[in-house]
Amino acid sequence: NARQVALLSTLAQLCITIYCVLTFSQNSSLMAFDATWIAPLGIHFKVAMDGISLLLVLLTNALLPFIVLSGSALDPIDNRANTRYSLILAMQAALVGVFTAMDGFLFYVFWELALLPIWLICLLWGGENRVRITLKFFIYTLAGSLFMLLGLTYLYLQTPIPHSFDIAALYNVALSSNAQSGIFWAMFIAFAIKIPIFPFHTWQPDTYTTAPTQGTMLLSGIMLKMGVYGLIRWLLPIAPQGVQTWANLVIVLSIIGIIYGAIIALQQRDLKRLAAYSSFSHVGLIAAGVLAMTTQGLQGGVFHMLAHGINVVALFYVIDLLERKTQTRNIDEIS
Repeated sequence: NARQVALLSTLAQLCITIYCVLTFSQNSSLMAFDATWIAPLGIHFKVAMDGISLLLVLLTNALLPFIVLSGSALDPIDNRANTRYSLILAMQAALVGVFTAMDGFLFYVFWELALLPIWLICLLWGGENRVRITLKFFIYTLAGSLFMLLGLTYLYLQTPIPHSFDIAALYNVALSSNAQSGIFWAMFIAFAIKIPIFPFHTWQPDTYTTAPTQGTMLLSGIMLKMGVYGLIRWLLPIAPQGVQTWANLVIVLSIIGIIYGAIIALQQRDLKRLAAYSSFSHVGLIAAGVLAMTTQGLQGGVFHMLAHGINVVALFYVIDLLERKTQTRNIDEIS
């Protein structure tokens, strides 16, 4: 009954999210919760939803029922289905936490919690060479997260005593141009690995290819949105001068990723690798739009996050159906 329980859980969360969308108000206190967590350090369990958060929570909770249902063909031959669906639900909880956290330390905790379930899903149900490939993915993302933790800790120490990780307090920290550049790179590296942006992408094609279909859906449809959301929610407001200084370089890297990913995708004969490289190319466009720091760029980036999440999950599902039917993902053999 693991799949049925997981499906009911994800449908219940989708219904709650739809209710939030229908009753959403920019000033609604119903969309926020704040409780002291670690009082001596000024850390709160503070979560809230504004327009951007709500859209990404909606994307997450709308895709999860479909992702749960997509694993139905595996259930008869998988004696660890309960573990798999537990990890998927844990992943959902962490993702919603990332998109709603309004405390820097809490954001970091949820960011790391999102890594563990997907790593285990890829490790336990992945394909060939999964141990080596998933270890590379784990080390890449964990190392990037440590840079972000250093940046958040520095910001925390710059807040007035008693120090606070509250997002409003971090927004109000006055930083020199050099300090903003340092914060930019400390946090950008974590976000760039997750998105991924060239040249921080090397973990992505192999991980997408070796991961089970449900894992690939979580990675491509939702998890990479964490990086773009981090740019919008944390990096742009906290270090605007740092972003201004380095945005052109990052946009160039994003454009390189767009072209490079598209060219490599055209060379692929494995459908999953083709989708992986095309996804890498697409998210480069999203990152470039966000870092253009214009209203159109931000709105376009958010719109493309939603569109990409829906399209890429459906694409990997179609690839999975073809593989089950033909026993291959090779384009030449299918055609």
